[in-house]
Amino acid sequence: MVGGSPNGVVFTASATEANNLALRGALEGAPAGRDRMLVSAAEHASVSRTAKWLAERGLVRLNIVPITEGGFIDLAALESSLGPDVLLVSVIAANAETGVMNPLSEISEIVRETGALLHSDVTQFVGRMPLEMEELGIDLISLSGHKICGPGGVGALVGSRRALRQLRPQIHGGGHERGLRSGSLNVAGIVGLGVAADLARQERVPESRRVGRLCDRFTQALKARLPYVSEIGDVNCRLPNTANLRFHGADADAVVANMDPVAASTGSACSSGSIEPSDVLLAMGLSREAAFECVRFSFGRFTTEQDIEVALDRTAEAVTRVRSLSGLD
Repeated sequence: MVGGSPNGVVFTASATEANNLALRGALEGAPAGRDRMLVSAAEHASVSRTAKWLAERGLVRLNIVPITEGGFIDLAALESSLGPDVLLVSVIAANAETGVMNPLSEISEIVRETGALLHSDVTQFVGRMPLEMEELGIDLISLSGHKICGPGGVGALVGSRRALRQLRPQIHGGGHERGLRSGSLNVAGIVGLGVAADLARQERVPESRRVGRLCDRFTQALKARLPYVSEIGDVNCRLPNTANLRFHGADADAVVANMDPVAASTGSACSSGSIEPSDVLLAMGLSREAAFECVRFSFGRFTTEQDIEVALDRTAEAVTRVRSLSGLD
């Protein structure tokens, strides 16, 4: 499914664990003189917070590479940040909040010349878009079972021989998974992940087209029903199943709370008792006000035409209600 070697698979409990193993494991096994890490501003928390944790303890020097208004990494900034002291670059394949995809081929070409390891969290991307990690020159990828309709509680880190030789284990014990991840293996979860990966590989092209049509129909119909709706991120390089919409004048949390039975998400998070907007949306240049008005919709294998009709009605009703309560009709 990912174009890697079977010998390069290290099974984990999640993509979060795989991301931690990639970053922390690579740091502990870093060659002398490589003490700097580059991480994009659009990473999942399991990458961004891990990198910041390492930096706060003086274990690594960290550079956050900015992203563009379109939501993908700034290639010029990435290139200018690279140097012989960089041990690892982590760039997510597709952001979970916006669905915007990064140009992995161009990123790999830039990073490869420096000798640094290239890691990518492909959790949202894999099974929906083609991925050949060995051809692209990506050293490490992280993925999760439940994102491809497999079981929860299982994931994997897939690496090249060079990358896996550099990693150091973060869980010690009996030396499972070639010494990189000790602990009894979740055999049932691994089998489920394998079956899900096989189905995703077989069905990727027709399913991505089908879901893409549903997503496009939903966003266009919603924009026709409601005024002041904006799509967030570059729609030309976005996953087929994800749309992030800003409903101007309507608080996103209030909209989602009024959409039952439709499930969607906002990028806001509770931190130290206060609600904070999405770091990714702020990094794209949105104001705090704008970021608080964004709702992320995703569509999957089991989404039907009927679901789209329900979602359209409930979303339009919720936005209209929230706007009326806030004084914007």
